[in-house]
Amino acid sequence: MMENFCIEYKKWIPENQKLREAICTLGNGYFATRGAAEERCNDKMNYPGTYLAGGYNRAKTEISGKMIENEDFVNFPNWLYLSFRPEDGKWLNLDTYKIHNYVQTLDMKQGILIRDMRVEDDEGRRTHIISRRFVSMHYKHRAGLQWKITPENWDGRIEIHTQLDGTVKNDGVPRYRKLESQHLEPLETKLSGKHIMLLKTRTTQSKIVIAQAARTKVYDDAGEIDVSITTHRQKDLIGQKLKCNVKKKKTYAIEKILSLHTSKDRAISEPMLDSEKEINRSRRFDDILSDNVLSYANLWRRADINIQDGDRNQRLLRLHIFHMLQTVSLNTINLDVGVPARGLHGEAYRGHIFWDELYIFPYLNMRLPEITRSLLMYRYHRLGEARYAARKAGYKGAMFPWQSGSDGREETQVLHLNPKSGRWLPDNTHLQRHVNAAIAYNVWNYFIATDDQHFLSYFGAKIFLDIASFWASKAVFNMDRERYEIHGVVGPDEYHTSYPGTEKQGLDNNAYTNVMVAWVLQKALDILDLIEKNRRDELLKELEIDDKELETWKGISTKMVVPFHDDETIISQFEGYEKLKEFPWEEYRKKYDNIQRLDRILESEEDSPNNYKASKQADVLMLLYVFSKEKLKGIFEKLGYALTDDMIKQNIDYYGERTSHGSTLSRFVFSWILMKYDKLESWEGFERLLISDFEDVQGGTTPEGIHLGAMAGSLDLVQRGFAGLHVQDEVLWIKPNLPDTIKRIKFRVKYHRHWIMVTVEHDKLSISFDEGWSNKVNIGVIDKVYEFKYGEVKTFDLTS
Repeated sequence: MMENFCIEYKKWIPENQKLREAICTLGNGYFATRGAAEERCNDKMNYPGTYLAGGYNRAKTEISGKMIENEDFVNFPNWLYLSFRPEDGKWLNLDTYKIHNYVQTLDMKQGILIRDMRVEDDEGRRTHIISRRFVSMHYKHRAGLQWKITPENWDGRIEIHTQLDGTVKNDGVPRYRKLESQHLEPLETKLSGKHIMLLKTRTTQSKIVIAQAARTKVYDDAGEIDVSITTHRQKDLIGQKLKCNVKKKKTYAIEKILSLHTSKDRAISEPMLDSEKEINRSRRFDDILSDNVLSYANLWRRADINIQDGDRNQRLLRLHIFHMLQTVSLNTINLDVGVPARGLHGEAYRGHIFWDELYIFPYLNMRLPEITRSLLMYRYHRLGEARYAARKAGYKGAMFPWQSGSDGREETQVLHLNPKSGRWLPDNTHLQRHVNAAIAYNVWNYFIATDDQHFLSYFGAKIFLDIASFWASKAVFNMDRERYEIHGVVGPDEYHTSYPGTEKQGLDNNAYTNVMVAWVLQKALDILDLIEKNRRDELLKELEIDDKELETWKGISTKMVVPFHDDETIISQFEGYEKLKEFPWEEYRKKYDNIQRLDRILESEEDSPNNYKASKQADVLMLLYVFSKEKLKGIFEKLGYALTDDMIKQNIDYYGERTSHGSTLSRFVFSWILMKYDKLESWEGFERLLISDFEDVQGGTTPEGIHLGAMAGSLDLVQRGFAGLHVQDEVLWIKPNLPDTIKRIKFRVKYHRHWIMVTVEHDKLSISFDEGWSNKVNIGVIDKVYEFKYGEVKTFDLTS
């Protein structure tokens, strides 16, 4: 139903506007614009940011006596601005105009943001405005904004103000405001004909040229209206004021069409020339919108997940799908970009790429694997930088950074601000080397979902083997233990970056990292057996991997240390974890309303989480997300450790009591883990995950950008968790684990170039082989493999 594709806000609430802007961001995988009020510029309640995939720029700032360089996600010129006033009246301002009604609707099915408002100025003139905007999914360089404006109790002359504003700076994250924020320099403004404004700017360091062309016209039922126009220009802004006569109760359309090109684009002559050419070829708003609607229909046919559980959860799940598609879409393919952790929705984390692909790719692999492939190529193209980082640190292979941006160097801040204490502190989270295991894991899971042998042989294997070589050179052999160890790292938890009372940064034998490394090295050996012999020989020579090193890989994969404590039943988050103090959770819950960001609280008290058994998010328990219980037991067995069902449950309870959930990802991981142990708590965690950005549960982070990994996690929870979809031994398996609260899940997936429709209910499972590149496919149900022929539908009884 259409209403389950819509998010609706029924009042204008200025203090909620920046959250709504993030939630109502429109994008197409190439660029995105926040859902800001177009009649306002940047102010306390409004932030009209526009962001380009891969649009970074470096700048230096002196902080605490140090010159710090950061690479930021650039806020590009504001194309949105559009306002009006009755002649000689005041310009539209929802803070000063009387608002008779205001409804804002995000139509996710068609990719449109609608604002419907009746306003009255201080002279009693009432006007009805219906604003619609889109960022075209069909034409990735275009966007459109339309006002349907009706003077309800007045007629006379109207003035319309439109502009392209290059005076913008990066101002969307309060804690970054002491850092250099001016990333654009003006190049040119131009008027083409009567209606077309052009603005060209360039980033100050990365020298990305961006050109915008905007055409603003006024129409009535008979067609275009002749208007008087005055143009005002300065070096970094161009605007126009249009005047015409309007009649009471007659509706007029104001249409602003945008074309945006950059120097990073393919198949162009020059950004401003191509923006001007494209805007001259553009049709009217409704014509371009109809193509956008068609593109969304095609996307939703692939991307939708239907759950029968209540309208609200369905809408929020689709909101998460929608924002995946705003950030990465078919327009992303062949762009040299990764997946920013906060989407194209704001400046938080500076648009950097972390390990969130681990949560994002499972959804894309089964629907839009072409996008996953392109995003993995972002890593491939930065192998050179990763190899340099490894050599500089004294290792072999490739060491990818914790935070990546334009060229693949480490972008983690040297200093970060604790907004609670106001102090700038060293940031040692760059030691999260586990990101390398995540990249390798993503390569393998893309391959088993797609059977893309060409990618694995020529790109994926090189990434994987280079990462394996790095880990083998980082591991050290402990003669006393007769096991390998990994020193000086930080795990997914992030709170713990060093041992209490020491200057040395990093921890030894983080359990999650060590187990992932053992898996990576074993899987690297499997990949060498899988690819063709000639390619295997080429890669081993190119990467300088000899037989001796391969033997080392075998040894590490079977003799990696995993630390335990409490009579060898609890996997230690890292070596020495058991020596830390217990944290007084109840005392701090009474003392503070919210202790999710316990690190900031403790630092403001001149304490540190390094002293306590207190985690920000799942660390040891991440192993139960990346591996099935059976697979994890097998890895431990190969390493020579016992891991029983009772031990797994004890670890879940132990770390559940010691986690603050300071990351939205943590709730997702715990919800995933608890599916098999506490279905009610798992479901409650899923519902909290659905609202985490929509209601900004972390208290102010979502206005700076949505949390794409958590959004993707909710989709993965439905797809792989509740519906039980997974790939193993060249078979797509479906083992449903439907919560009591969901009546039905229905979706399409793509497996090995076959499209398969899956419908899961409590009493039955229906599978249909809709289309594909061959006439048959193997699908496993519960514990048996069935062969499906093209067009075949099978229904399975789940009651027995």
